[in-house]
Amino acid sequence: MNSGADASDDVLMLAWTGGDAAAFEVLYSRHRGPLYRFLLRQIRDSALADEFFQDVWQRVIAARDGWKPDAAFSTWLFRIAHNRLNDYWRGLKHRPPAPADGDERAARVADPTTPERELSEFEQRRRLQRAIEELPEEQREVVLLRLEQELSLEDIGAITGAGRETVKSRLRYAMDKLRARLTE
Repeated sequence: MNSGADASDDVLMLAWTGGDAAAFEVLYSRHRGPLYRFLLRQIRDSALADEFFQDVWQRVIAARDGWKPDAAFSTWLFRIAHNRLNDYWRGLKHRPPAPADGDERAARVADPTTPERELSEFEQRRRLQRAIEELPEEQREVVLLRLEQELSLEDIGAITGAGRETVKSRLRYAMDKLRARLTE
């Protein structure tokens, strides 16, 4: 089987379940960045994101023999991550606290009325990141999967366990909140 960098995820998974370790290396290198960014953006704690990242890949390795090409590998991978995050949130029984240095971060933000800030692409991205962080968990997850991972509504539904229309609704409400927040 072709386990090169140009092979599809499904071909790589089939090769890996058949014993081709190089296929796993390609899958890992292809998906490690997007998965880590997703976890970090969800929990906002790099040490915890590192732990969850390792845990998700361990679960992938443990479950590889049960993988079926019914859904895309990325959908399966992010579903594992979604379930791991849900376990964490249930364990906390509340939303994560604000970062310990939140006040310090806020004090470092430049005056929003300066022309430099309005034109700064970096600041605009940061404002968007903050607005995304303020979204309710379910809406934030859908936005991140759609905008950063570029997944379809169907794939997001498969990951989150929500129907397509529910995903669409969450995405619409989230986008409305983001527009309102960014025009303030």
